[in-house]
Amino acid sequence: MPFYRIKKFPAPYILIILFIYLCGIGNMSLAQQSTDLFLVDTRNNLLGFKIFSGTAEKITENEFYDNQPKFINDLQLVFSSEDPSGNFDIIMYNWESEKFTNMTRTKNKSEFSPDLTNCGQYISAITVEEDSSQRLWLYPINLGEPELLYDDIQPVGYYGWHEDVAALFVIGEPNRLVFPYSRDDVHEIAVNTGRSVQKRPKKGEIVFLDKNNNIVADGKTTYELKAYDIEKRETTSLGLALGGAEDFCWVDKNTLLMGRGNDLYMRKVNKSIQWEKIATFSIPGYGNISRISISPDNKKLALTFEQLD
Repeated sequence: MPFYRIKKFPAPYILIILFIYLCGIGNMSLAQQSTDLFLVDTRNNLLGFKIFSGTAEKITENEFYDNQPKFINDLQLVFSSEDPSGNFDIIMYNWESEKFTNMTRTKNKSEFSPDLTNCGQYISAITVEEDSSQRLWLYPINLGEPELLYDDIQPVGYYGWHEDVAALFVIGEPNRLVFPYSRDDVHEIAVNTGRSVQKRPKKGEIVFLDKNNNIVADGKTTYELKAYDIEKRETTSLGLALGGAEDFCWVDKNTLLMGRGNDLYMRKVNKSIQWEKIATFSIPGYGNISRISISPDNKKLALTFEQLD
């Protein structure tokens, strides 16, 4: 496979198809916080974005780690799940049929941070290989043989797609966020960035947290949101992230969501510097929202909650 292009399956395969800071930097298979995933109904129209917190439904029941949810269409999401042996696989969940499907089932490898590629025919994931290498792999939705992408860029901790190219969070001292325009042109976007790397919808930008300058807001440490323009190779500021939080999710090109504790906040980056609390979740035995993902039709939100002792 070429360094920065993703090949597509022929048409017959498409008919078959229709039927990504881990808790510690370094080896991803280290012990993780016990977490579960919840689905929540949402609405986004001319009246604005609304979350119906009372509809929160738990979709996983695991004493280990179910985390890093990512919607791949309006009916399915993928996530990383730990089994009793300490191995991590990618699971696909269809909430209409309530069916779980293993996208990977590897005994000597672990997969994290799943996402859908731009062509719609692979699930990408950071894979901890048998020799502890951490690189980006592509897993065909038709369950064919996986393929390695960016073979000489590692160790990768997180990533975010922009069309067919992934911005890569490379673990090191310091950590680096890079964008591989080609094998010979791997551009360093920034150093010491956050784990959430997200494409801004309908914009040619990759957005991340700049952790070089700690700012205290409302008594909580926060960081600056930065947007990297892929074409211009320029970085601009989108203001401050939510204090005490790190992961974010785009609803649309101007609307961001972040969670802190049991609360969910929203900010319109084109209109305000303030974060507005829009929902509070009271779920017995659970707290501390971490990962967030929204369905393409903006009707479902997936949230990761920690299991409380």
